[in-house]
Amino acid sequence: MPKNPGYALRALHNSTPLNSRMIDATKLVRTGSLTEATALIQGRDGGSLPQSATSASRKVRQALRSPAATSRAEDQGVLPGTVQTSLHRGPAGERPYRLYLPSVSTASAPPLVVMLHGGTQDGATFARSTGMDAVAERHRLLVAYPEQVTSANPMRYWNWFSDQERTSGEPAIIASLIAELVRTHGADPRRVYVAGFSAGAAMAAVFASTHPDVVAAVGIHSGLAAGAARDVSSAFTAMRSPGPARPLPRPVPAITFHGDADPTVNIANSVRLADQFGLGTRPQTERGGTAGGRSYTVSRHHTDHNEIALEQWVIHGMAHGWSGGSAGSSYTDPAGPDASAELVRFFLTHQR
Repeated sequence: MPKNPGYALRALHNSTPLNSRMIDATKLVRTGSLTEATALIQGRDGGSLPQSATSASRKVRQALRSPAATSRAEDQGVLPGTVQTSLHRGPAGERPYRLYLPSVSTASAPPLVVMLHGGTQDGATFARSTGMDAVAERHRLLVAYPEQVTSANPMRYWNWFSDQERTSGEPAIIASLIAELVRTHGADPRRVYVAGFSAGAAMAAVFASTHPDVVAAVGIHSGLAAGAARDVSSAFTAMRSPGPARPLPRPVPAITFHGDADPTVNIANSVRLADQFGLGTRPQTERGGTAGGRSYTVSRHHTDHNEIALEQWVIHGMAHGWSGGSAGSSYTDPAGPDASAELVRFFLTHQR
């Protein structure tokens, strides 16, 4: 989450050709085109680009518009699965995405987990931070990592405080990507799950509110309730001191994680999520801890039919980071319980 809204707003108006070239160069590096990336970066701001840089810029755009570029999952060591990167285009807009395919496919349609990164992250960074590819390999899941673009938000935050409509904006883009993956990769439409961290978690809550007919369960890590804000100003207010959460007409099963020492998104937001996704349920609480790590409290909210509508994890002493994430990665707390494993465990008990 941004800490300085003034900076984010200024950055929105200060994009330059150099910034655009750096974004293109990063995509070229990911596809292994190091020479072209170097030529692109060496172009001088404000002047014409060298021919090699212009060619490189065309190449990255062609790569994003062509069938998915494929590589081994080198960013998570020895995983035998495959990583694809591509560009999704839908009626509401387009976004690049990263897709992990397990090495052994299931006999039936595999479940699909959609992971929404936090601010300043991208798909590869979020995959490393969460270790979700390794969990997907164990359970034979497809995992998609849509990426926010700097043209939509200069710090790559999902616009959870403004895009909250079913038929337009980022929820519609995510829904269109899911439909594409169901169609092209045979994902099971009854077992589609969306999870996120921070701004991505807030967008996951929004998506669950706009598309309850698409998602079987949702995961919200260090996020906010759907409808918590409507603009940048109210977003920062909600992060510090959230107001009441609006009831959802059709809440989906949810699992949440939050550190009670989070200085960025106050733990009070976790309570608001319970109000939104756990309405009318009976919580049962247990306490535990990781070996040599953090203690936690888990509250499971049961319906009258003894189904779990909400599973809520509060990790004691944790700040703003992915619980159990990889050491040295972006926004992680390795001392906490493994949020990725718990997410998938919870998800696989639910289907539409």
